[in-house]
Amino acid sequence: MARLAAFDMDGTLLLPTHRLGTETLASLHALHQRDVTLAFATGRHLLDMQPVVREQITLPAWLITGNGTRVHDLDGKQLYGCDLPPSIAEEVIHRHWQTPATIHIFNDEGWFTDKPLPWVREAHVMSGFHYQLRDLQRMSAHEVTKICFIAPHETLCLLKTELDAALGERANICFSAWDCLEVLPLDCHKGAALARLCQHLSLSLADCMAFGDAMNDREMLDRVGNGFIMGNAMPQLKAELPHLPVIGRCETQAVSHYLNHWMTTPHLDYSPEC
Repeated sequence: MARLAAFDMDGTLLLPTHRLGTETLASLHALHQRDVTLAFATGRHLLDMQPVVREQITLPAWLITGNGTRVHDLDGKQLYGCDLPPSIAEEVIHRHWQTPATIHIFNDEGWFTDKPLPWVREAHVMSGFHYQLRDLQRMSAHEVTKICFIAPHETLCLLKTELDAALGERANICFSAWDCLEVLPLDCHKGAALARLCQHLSLSLADCMAFGDAMNDREMLDRVGNGFIMGNAMPQLKAELPHLPVIGRCETQAVSHYLNHWMTTPHLDYSPEC
C-alpha cells in the first residue's frame, strides 16, 4: 500500500489547459482522507506552485520544484536546495549556442528571459506567475537553480547534442517537455529529491507511487515502488521504462481514473479503458 503519492504537473496531473480537473481534485482530497502523503514534483518554480496548492488544491503537500533543485515542507520551509555551479551557469548563459531557442534563467527570485514569449504565460494561468525581462548577460551566474531553452523539439535535439559536447558530465541535461530542454545541476533530478524527502519522512521509495510524462520524470518513476507513465508521455520515456504501466492521457484525467481504481478496487487488474 503506497504511503506517498508524487505527481508531475504539466502533462500529468493538469489538463492540457494547464488547469486542475474537478475529478482530479476530488481524487487528491480522497487520497488525503486515506492518510496518503501528497507531493508535487514539477519543473515549475516554487512561486508558481505555492498559490496553486494554497488556493486551489487546498491540501497539505510537499513541494519538489525546479525539477528537484528545491524541496519544501508543508509550511514552505526549504528542506533541500541545489544550484548550478557558477562556472556552468556562466558558460551556458554567455556562450554563443548555434540555436534560435530562447534562454530562460531561474533562481529563487523568479524566472528571467530577454525575449517576450506571451504564449508561455498560458501555462501559468492558475498562479499568474510569469517571466521578468532582463539583460541575461548582466545577470549573476551565482545561485542559479536551472537554465532552460524553449524551441520546437527538433531544434532542441540539435542543441542538446551541442550542450552534451560542451558540458559533458558536468551537468544534467534533459527534456522537461517536448519544447523545453533544461540544464540542471549534476545528479539533480526528481528521483533524488524524492529520495531525500522520503528519508526525511522515514519512508522508502518502495512506499511511493509516482506519475509522470516527460524525461525529467524518468528517475522518479524508475525508483519508486509503483511508477506510472501517462499515455501522452514522450516516446523516449516509454522506451526507456518499458517495464512500467502506461495509463490514460492527461486530457481525460487519467491520474484520477487510476487513483479511484486503486482506492476502491485494488484487487482488480487496472485498465485505462475500464
